[in-house]
Amino acid sequence: MSLLTDLVNLNLSNTTDNIIAEYIWIGGSGMDMRSKARTLTGPVTDPSKLPKWNYDGSSTGQAPGEDSEVILYPQAIFKDPFRRGNNILVMCDCYTPAGEPIPTNKRFNAAKIFSHPAVTAEVPWYMYGIEQEYTLLQKDVKWPLGWPVGGFPGPQGPYYCAAGADKAFGRDIVDAHYKACLYAGVNISGINGEVMPGQWEFQVGPAVGISAGDELWIARYILERITEIAGVVLSFDPKPIQGDWNGAGAHTNYSTQSMRSDGGYEVIKKAIEKLGKRHKEHIAAYGEGNERRLTGRHETADINTFLWGVANRGASIRVGRETERNGKGYFEDRRPASNMDPYIVTSMIAETTILWEP
Repeated sequence: MSLLTDLVNLNLSNTTDNIIAEYIWIGGSGMDMRSKARTLTGPVTDPSKLPKWNYDGSSTGQAPGEDSEVILYPQAIFKDPFRRGNNILVMCDCYTPAGEPIPTNKRFNAAKIFSHPAVTAEVPWYMYGIEQEYTLLQKDVKWPLGWPVGGFPGPQGPYYCAAGADKAFGRDIVDAHYKACLYAGVNISGINGEVMPGQWEFQVGPAVGISAGDELWIARYILERITEIAGVVLSFDPKPIQGDWNGAGAHTNYSTQSMRSDGGYEVIKKAIEKLGKRHKEHIAAYGEGNERRLTGRHETADINTFLWGVANRGASIRVGRETERNGKGYFEDRRPASNMDPYIVTSMIAETTILWEP
């Protein structure tokens, strides 16, 4: 095993200028991440300089067998924390050979929204991050890490942001992911243990426009790879355990230039009013199974109810005390589920608050 480890960690820079590029894309379910690697003749920092590639879409649920070729367009480059050196991770989106985005390519429409002049002028920040919650599961039984098999730990209360072998389960994975994201160039802003034992959160941001989606997807990919190494299953299910246990969300913190400027609190209230008028459309796009999470309990608003409040974690939209006090700032959309697509959620919030007119 030591020889295998040595080979995995082999430093190629001493013997070749070639690098390895891991091309990453989103599969047919909208949540499964796929990747494959190729050799390039030297370091690359601009995604437009990378070659397009293809894969068998019939094996990912994204194309029929008789016309299975899907083309990968490189969109963002990150340093590879697994191979290191000059090796890279490449976030891609997917197109037909004719250049049309395939149905599961949600980045394409998001990029159109973020490139609209009115949106660009507002410089949409996902400023205190997308708060990605997730649950670590024991591999063979698909039961949360640290829980007795077939049984339950003590009730919620002592686990949130806790330390100790009986309260925090999987910290080595969480810390490895934190450092790997920083190495990769992901703007990860923090981590914490969550209310349900075995559940954790990381935050990606601040990020502007389309980069918020790129960075969250790469952070998810890195976490998938780390849990693969650790022999632990990663779950983004919004309600992995039924009963008196918190679900998992992806609270999205957002502001525009107008919201961050003097008088921004009035702009925030108008934006929230717009979000309320499109509540059903947003809920439909905010992740599968979210009805199991948004029950009006466990720090959520009921899925059929839209309400907002200052410092209210039981609201659909929460405004912070500091924003209220300063008269400007940001708000938090607490409705997205942990399995949401960040390209859809970030662009939809920008579209509703900037472009959409009731």
